[in-house]
Amino acid sequence: MSEIERLLTALQFGDGQFPAGAFAFSWGLESLIADGAVARADFPAFLLAQLAYRWASFDRIVVIRAHEAARDIGQLCELDDFVDAATTVDAGRLGSKRAGRALLSTHHRLGISGAAALGQAVTTGRAAGHLAVVQGCVLAGLGLDRMTALTVSAYSTASALSTAAIRLGLIGHLDAQRALLAAHPYLSGAIKRDDADLDGASSFVPTADIAMMRHAIQTQRLFSN
Repeated sequence: MSEIERLLTALQFGDGQFPAGAFAFSWGLESLIADGAVARADFPAFLLAQLAYRWASFDRIVVIRAHEAARDIGQLCELDDFVDAATTVDAGRLGSKRAGRALLSTHHRLGISGAAALGQAVTTGRAAGHLAVVQGCVLAGLGLDRMTALTVSAYSTASALSTAAIRLGLIGHLDAQRALLAAHPYLSGAIKRDDADLDGASSFVPTADIAMMRHAIQTQRLFSN
């Protein structure tokens, strides 16, 4: 794959318009806004915290391991089991599986390498289909190297959160672009990190996690979590 083809592939599959199912999830942001815990000026800090203490510290490691094991369905299933056990908030676990399965279904229909085998494992109950596992597998199947795959994963996460904030009326489109630009230096450093030990994988965003748990009792809901 040439450098231009790699860039075009990353742009296509990292695009917010790509049918990946992420539009259905706010990862606790909807409840936080309803509670008045996050205001417009708070969004850049909220976004950076989600990227630092959920994506970089946990999802990034899972994506790396899934990318390395993309051709080994047994290792992918074991990794998926790990994510299922390590995701302690039920709403977050369900959201990760729903988003992952939606992404996997799209890649399967596109004929991306590895998607059919992982999809079969999900269908038979061998795998749960968590989002980060699916990302690592299908992005490897597209022929993207590890750093490019991580870039797509990171941008997809940041873009999904920004889009949710826009749909909830918290911020405008320019606010979202400013927050994304402000996150670039941090993400650049995180993507270059080599550590990928599952023993060191952790997620610590308690405010958002609690908000996801409380989301089910909200009287009006736009998102699934």
